[in-house]
Amino acid sequence: MVDHTKNLNLDGTVKILDAGMGKTLAMKGVDVPNTIWSASALLAAPDVVQEIHSENIQAGADIITTNSYGIILSDLKKEGLADRFDELNLLAGEIAQKASKASERNILVAGSLPPQNGSFRPDRVLDEPLLIDLYNRQMHLLEPYVDFFLFETMSSINEAQAALKAAHNSSKPVMIGLTLDDYEPNHLRSGESLTDCIELLISFAPLGILANCCLPERITDAMTSLAGSGVPYVGGYGNAFSCVPKDWLLDGSKSTDGSLQMRNDLTPSFYADFALKWLGQGANIVGGCCGTTAQHVHSISSRLANF
Repeated sequence: MVDHTKNLNLDGTVKILDAGMGKTLAMKGVDVPNTIWSASALLAAPDVVQEIHSENIQAGADIITTNSYGIILSDLKKEGLADRFDELNLLAGEIAQKASKASERNILVAGSLPPQNGSFRPDRVLDEPLLIDLYNRQMHLLEPYVDFFLFETMSSINEAQAALKAAHNSSKPVMIGLTLDDYEPNHLRSGESLTDCIELLISFAPLGILANCCLPERITDAMTSLAGSGVPYVGGYGNAFSCVPKDWLLDGSKSTDGSLQMRNDLTPSFYADFALKWLGQGANIVGGCCGTTAQHVHSISSRLANF
């Protein structure tokens, strides 16, 4: 793994990540299909993707994330777009970089790298050699546009380990996001111990270990362990879902599949309460995931000014 700080302007101060992309796209009238999700907007509405990046920057985000979470080869095949994998990743990088450079502040770009066979599904994690190949291909395409890579929503130790192995020869630092069980505190969705996972991950010397796309309450439970990991950046960015069924699929046919139910209580202000609590527990990077918007980022940023 490369040096944490090489070619990266991070000074150890608190950083704010952007919010989720999908909900805001839908709010702006852009179709978000249950296959490639927000990645479809790279072709249908690239200007809106850039607009959302810019809205997050204006709201106070220090880091924006490439809209590449939905660029998964197997899902693109379902839409007849497998031959556009390279193009879509390049577009995601170009759009984020353009939004970053348009700001007067120093805005970093994180290259989003998703689970490769369904989010929240440790039982569907691919074999390590295949995962490494897929991640290496995506990282190679995004690398010119990003300041660091962010592996998101890793649901098991094997998945997280394969991701960091793939990043071993990258020229860019890496952060990794772990998605936690909705009901069992301090456990991944695989049922594995968060402590065991952290112990393994720190041997790869990542730039950051985060909890993401899970209930904010579970991130609060996990923050003591994360903050004790000793890596430069720890924190979280939760989702606004009520819960995620164990066998959920975005494009599945079960009654529990597809769009997930949103919480009614997770207003920007209430979400900022969680983020400020994480900072008080030792976090130094916070933001929002699925179901959050730039309003959530603004609430965090406003509160942080007085933290």
